[in-house]
Amino acid sequence: MSFWEHEPVRQALADRHLGRVIRAYRCHPYHGRVALPQSVVAGWLGITQAQLSRVENGPPLVHLDRLAHWAKLLGIPASCLWFTLPGQPQRSAEQAGSALASTDAQGAGPDEGRRALLAGIAAVAAGAGLLGGNELVQPRRIGTADIARLNAVLELYRSVDRESGGGLLYREVARFAESVYRMLDWSHPAGLTSPLIAAVATARQLAGWTALDAGRHADAQRHFVAGERAALAAGDVPLVAMIRYAQAKQLQHLRHNRDALATLQLTHAQLETRATPATKALLWGAEAASVAALGDHQTAVKSLGKASDQFERINKEREPTRMGFYDRGELLAQYGRVYRDMARRDSKYASEAVRWGRESIAAFAAGNARSAVLNEVGLCSALFLADEPEQAIAIGNRVLEKSQVMSSKRVIDRVINLRRDLARHKELPEVAAFDRVLSARAAAGA
Repeated sequence: MSFWEHEPVRQALADRHLGRVIRAYRCHPYHGRVALPQSVVAGWLGITQAQLSRVENGPPLVHLDRLAHWAKLLGIPASCLWFTLPGQPQRSAEQAGSALASTDAQGAGPDEGRRALLAGIAAVAAGAGLLGGNELVQPRRIGTADIARLNAVLELYRSVDRESGGGLLYREVARFAESVYRMLDWSHPAGLTSPLIAAVATARQLAGWTALDAGRHADAQRHFVAGERAALAAGDVPLVAMIRYAQAKQLQHLRHNRDALATLQLTHAQLETRATPATKALLWGAEAASVAALGDHQTAVKSLGKASDQFERINKEREPTRMGFYDRGELLAQYGRVYRDMARRDSKYASEAVRWGRESIAAFAAGNARSAVLNEVGLCSALFLADEPEQAIAIGNRVLEKSQVMSSKRVIDRVINLRRDLARHKELPEVAAFDRVLSARAAAGA
């Protein structure tokens, strides 16, 4: 479904009330579990929070210049509007209403809808003076509000990544990261130097993460290295830890688990007392996965215990915003991964692998679609290891379908990798057929 087809957005457009459109935009599921703050969106629009509140809750705007300017800032497609944007051919009221009514009938493919959403985010960034399309943004003096806008746009991109994957997202995020980097040369108060450099590091981290998810591993490493340097320059050690965690996840995906483990252990040592409980839980869980892959299952289980202990100490109000993605689903996913590795060497752990897989899927937030799919792949593997091939095939066919509409090379790689756990059941016709589908998918991506 397209971003603009979400029912509250459609209804607000049909009501011809731009204030309600803005409110529906702020509360859209693509932005994650928490709506975009009025203060942030008001900054994009060049008004105060109190003014935006009146716009959202008051009578419809009628001033065409303001309607057109804000519609452009939000990236609302001209076909959805009840008025004509400057430079667009005039449309009758009947044509405008017909365009709104026919959105569902036409149907937008998932990639088309996501591209429209990315275009909207880019329009917001451009309207806030953070991104200049094909032109360089003119240098100016940066203030506190600019840093807030930078981080708000990054959160928008991050929410799309969790929902849809990094394939379509990478180029947009990389372009934004380059634009943010150029802002280091703009004039700003001395007190904003560290927050600006931290924003640069965060943008690079997200660019690296989306590159990893898109299968662009050289690009991912380049962004991670640049992000780590910026985070160190900003003195933001917890952000350094997040970037190192992303590097470790890349190494794990490439099956370089000794290197991943060394990266995580170094990060533990450097954080010392500056790590929050969520950061410690995240790192211990990732370390458990690498240790298990290397065959040290006893140490892996101990590391999972440490991750759980830290998870119970998390106070969301004291955690940095960037840790908002880390929830019980992420913790339980590491349990599932560790017990799958244990089950590959000893089948007595297979039922535990299945249990943790199911619990992790149930615990993921609705907006974290990619992680849920990755763990459905893990559950499929666990069911093969537990000698439940029929259930495994049912889930396997489901994730095959989901992987086709998700822009994530990492998901596709994990789906193809199911071949290693189905081998013992290949005498069954349905398993053999599933294996042929996976082999064809692997050949198509070669």
